[in-house]
Amino acid sequence: MTNNPQRPIRVFQVATGNLGTEMIKRIAAHPDLELVGVHCYTPEKIGKDSGELAGLAPNGVPATGSVAEIIAAEPDVMTFHGVFPDEDLYVAVLEAGIDVVTTADWITGHHRDRNHPHPSGRKVSELLADACARGGSTFYGTGMNPGLNQILGIVHTADVADIENVTVIESVDVSCHHSVETWKAVGYGLPVDDPTIPASLEKYTSVFADSVHLMADCFDLELDEVTFSAELGACTKDVDLGWYRLPKGSLGGSYVKYRGLVDGVARIESHIEWQMTPQTEPKWDVKGCYITKIQGDPCIYSKHMVLPKPGTDFSSPAAFASIGMSVTGLPVLNSIRSVVAAPPGIVTSADLPLRAFAGRFAR
Repeated sequence: MTNNPQRPIRVFQVATGNLGTEMIKRIAAHPDLELVGVHCYTPEKIGKDSGELAGLAPNGVPATGSVAEIIAAEPDVMTFHGVFPDEDLYVAVLEAGIDVVTTADWITGHHRDRNHPHPSGRKVSELLADACARGGSTFYGTGMNPGLNQILGIVHTADVADIENVTVIESVDVSCHHSVETWKAVGYGLPVDDPTIPASLEKYTSVFADSVHLMADCFDLELDEVTFSAELGACTKDVDLGWYRLPKGSLGGSYVKYRGLVDGVARIESHIEWQMTPQTEPKWDVKGCYITKIQGDPCIYSKHMVLPKPGTDFSSPAAFASIGMSVTGLPVLNSIRSVVAAPPGIVTSADLPLRAFAGRFAR
């Protein structure tokens, strides 16, 4: 709606869970942005100061609970940090001329159209595109992975000729990601031989197939198909994380691969190596980073390490949880100025300028 560099962009944030509370803190320090509203789904939070909900001093922005209040605030952009999308909310806000940027299960829209049809029977991408057209607004989805991880994979090919394969890997311990709904959805804690696990893993990680489509688009590569496979790690003993229980024999780790094929050959891949506990069989050598591997001339191997800032208490699980939330949400915050400058419609990272992926220096 606006891209005047002389004034902050007005942001209305949806959701105040682990990611949402971290983003309230980050918006407060972001030179581009001004928090003008917060929307909550939990009735007990409505009316409370959003700064206090995030563990900060009061910021004078109360939590609200209706779509009408989002629209009445006339923000430039709505950021959405719920675990699962709220597509009817997106449509209402986009029709009102408010841009939407989300971390919830959206990169290109391929898999939402395929796996999560809207109750109306229409493709979600069509609903959102029509809403953008009516409101003159823009819709964008990103995060760390999928999101920034694929951008890293793409830019690492800038000095490579004759590319044969591009693979991006998330190799992380996820025990600090306290999202019970997420791990229940993908089957963690169920007996590893439960026949529903592979289908659940695919359904709720299919946005990583979108990440393969995004990279293929940037490489002008037409894929024949994107395949899914998964290896499952069973807990070798009972594990109690305090916030989540993993009985012996239950799913406690997984290695998922999405592979974009051309003539039966894997050309673009997105791998997810998740470890809730190292006490699994089989288990993987989790690197605690994001990896890009490129076969070509020359070959590239790169690690993207994410560490607490100096002085952080490294013994605190909360510090690492905060980092995970920050790297998920900051690609959204840093993209906002470019998104509001973009033309109306659904955009992907392939459509945005390089500055959309730039962080900000401290004030």
